[in-house]
Amino acid sequence: MFRIVHTRQISDAVFEMGVEAPRIARKAKAGQFLMVRVAEGGERIPLTFSDWSAEEDWIRFIYMRVGKTTHQLSHLSVGDELADVVGPLGTPTHVEGVGRVAVIGGGVGAAVAYPVARAMSAAGARVTVILGARNAELLVLEDELRALPGVTVNVVTDDGSAGEKGLVTAPLKRLCEAGALDHAFAVGPAIMMKFCAATTAEFGVPTTVSLNPIMVDGTGMCGACRVTIGDQIRFGCVDGPDFDGHLVNWEELMSRQRVYVDDERVADADYQRECSCHK
Repeated sequence: MFRIVHTRQISDAVFEMGVEAPRIARKAKAGQFLMVRVAEGGERIPLTFSDWSAEEDWIRFIYMRVGKTTHQLSHLSVGDELADVVGPLGTPTHVEGVGRVAVIGGGVGAAVAYPVARAMSAAGARVTVILGARNAELLVLEDELRALPGVTVNVVTDDGSAGEKGLVTAPLKRLCEAGALDHAFAVGPAIMMKFCAATTAEFGVPTTVSLNPIMVDGTGMCGACRVTIGDQIRFGCVDGPDFDGHLVNWEELMSRQRVYVDDERVADADYQRECSCHK
């Protein structure tokens, strides 16, 4: 069992949770993920690290309340326990020698962008973060990103309620046009990553994308995260989650993402009928 040591509601549907996990905290690296199970008999879901402390024995992750399991998570408090937390899983993000890099985080993708930006900065990279969300209330980890030494943060919101109004591709394109980038790293909704990769491809800027949003069981057994990278078949969880964004078959990926949408809605509706605490 893994004791919960921290909870925070970031917005109406986005939450942060910290659990006591000393062995995981000692091995965690930027870009990796966890498998979390709330209780015996429940489903296992993949969630990416947002932070960890090997000295204090805790790990943290950020999640959006969208289905039954994430609703269950959102009702837990400090002192409660999770049945399982397995990790770190996945290949760590390459952070050495990337030079001038843009780290683009969209929505809850900031949970990955934060440790990646921190690790790249610590490795000597010149890091510009582009943090995007639909509106100001949905921005995630902005203060933490701004606190990173030597990291520049640009905020973009769809409605202009914070930072620049528009899409993350606008400041990304300006950096490319200025010849100010050697690499880009994007994490967030698949459609956002697709257009980030399309933007950098025009300028020949190598681009890494984190395909954690397509993962289901996190072990390679279910095949739900099968993606085509160039002319090869790969699995997001065991071969990634990081891949060359210019080689991803985005149409196939986004089609596969929709496979379990209806099942998720049915499970959440059933849970709503069963649980009076559901909101």
